[in-house]
Parts: sequence; structure tokens; C-alpha cells
Amino acid sequence: MDSKQLLVLSDTHGHIPALTTVLNWAKDRSPPNGTICVAAFLGDGLSDIRPAVDATGFLCDWKLINGNNDFGFSLPESSVFDFEEHRFFICHGHRYTLYGGYNALVAAARNEGADVALSGHSHVPYKKTVSGIQLINPGSVGRPRSKIGATFAVIECPPDKPVKVKFWGINSRGYIRETMVEN
Repeated sequence: MDSKQLLVLSDTHGHIPALTTVLNWAKDRSPPNGTICVAAFLGDGLSDIRPAVDATGFLCDWKLINGNNDFGFSLPESSVFDFEEHRFFICHGHRYTLYGGYNALVAAARNEGADVALSGHSHVPYKKTVSGIQLINPGSVGRPRSKIGATFAVIECPPDKPVKVKFWGINSRGYIRETMVEN
């Protein structure tokens, strides 16, 4: 049986059609026939989720946090959850000086007992391991700042193994394809 998967999204910034495209794609990969059963949204576009979910009917367990451009929501700026055999620390990233290095993010994740830290904010996808903590940024669904364009990530957690991350790109016609991300 395939491992459960985690959909990771960030920074839609009002681009509901792009988010709708991703959720339609994810719906085809969710139970009962698929494995995407949890979605983590890392902020800056919380108001986009309800209309996109209503349009697609994609239902799952959502893990949500506030970004620096989310107003009117009573959600924390960071959170921790367990998924399969891993503990995930999630944040938007603006409080962790990501542009100057990853030490604050690594320390926050370690303090929470997490082995994986998910953050957004930079709009640039990456995956790297720093001091034993796996750091993953899905990029941006709505306002990409990388040469590969709009992206999101899917994380698989096979038993007794490190998490596996795949990045997916969205082109201007709404076509979703797996994409390579430089570390």
C-alpha cells in the first residue's frame, strides 16, 4: 500500500483560479483511490481556501497558519502536527529571517521536536537539510519568484525512511507537471 501524502501550499495571494487548479488535481489523488489526505497551507492567502474548496469539493484535513498578509483570521503564526512517523513544524517564514539563513527556523523546529520544517514567504521552492532538520518551501501558487514559475509540493512519508518531496509546477494553461527544484 502507498504511503499517505501531504499537500503543501503557500502564498496564493488572491489567485483563486490557480489554487482551484491545484485542488482539482489533488482531489483526483485523494482517498478513496489516492493518498493525499492532509493539506498544509503556509499562509498569505487564507481567504482563498474557502472559495477554492467550494469550487472543487476537495475535502481533507487542513493545517493552516497565518502569513504576514493574512488579516482577520484567528490562527497561529506557527504550529506543529504529526503525520505518519514525522513531526512537522509549519510557519509562514517571515518571523524566521529566512533571507539571512535558516538558523532561527531550525532552532524553532528543533524546540518543537520536529524533524521537518515547512515554510513559505520567499515564494521560491527549496528542500534542504540543515543540522538534521529537513527544510521545505513549496514556493508560491499565486505569485512565484522563481524561474520555474508557480509551484507546490507533495510529501510522502514512507515507513522508517526520510520524507520524500516532489515539487509540481503549474503553467499558464493550468497544466500541472512534476518539476525539478535546485537545492
